[in-house]
Amino acid sequence: MEELSVLRQYIEQGRYSDALLFIDELEEMSKEDKLNKIFSYALILLIHLIKKQAEKKTTRSWDFSIAHAVLQIKRTNLRRKAGGFYAGPEELKEILEEAFDLALKKAALEAFEGRLDETELAAKLDKAAIINEALEEIVKQD
Repeated sequence: MEELSVLRQYIEQGRYSDALLFIDELEEMSKEDKLNKIFSYALILLIHLIKKQAEKKTTRSWDFSIAHAVLQIKRTNLRRKAGGFYAGPEELKEILEEAFDLALKKAALEAFEGRLDETELAAKLDKAAIINEALEEIVKQD
């Protein structure tokens, strides 16, 4: 709550431009926190979509993890009071692309009982299709 004390101090001192700049910083920090959470759930989503595409099968557990990750991304991305979203489709796609390589490393440990390294697993995948599937799940209206 130190931030509120600083904000109060700026307002009480009549330093309105400083207060507005501080509010902008707080908003940016909040957005970064939301985007970091979205990245974490995108990682989980991609791991399971990678395994699903590579192994050409799914499990109830993977389906649950996919649904849970999509729900959490949607919930985190929604600006409840202000309306709208923290990240639009293009920014979401960037997050998915950033998370893909790390997701591939984790999926390589799990898919095919860990027998393939990430390069061998990547050769079995259509990266663009996986990212597009993830994005479609996130942005579709339920």
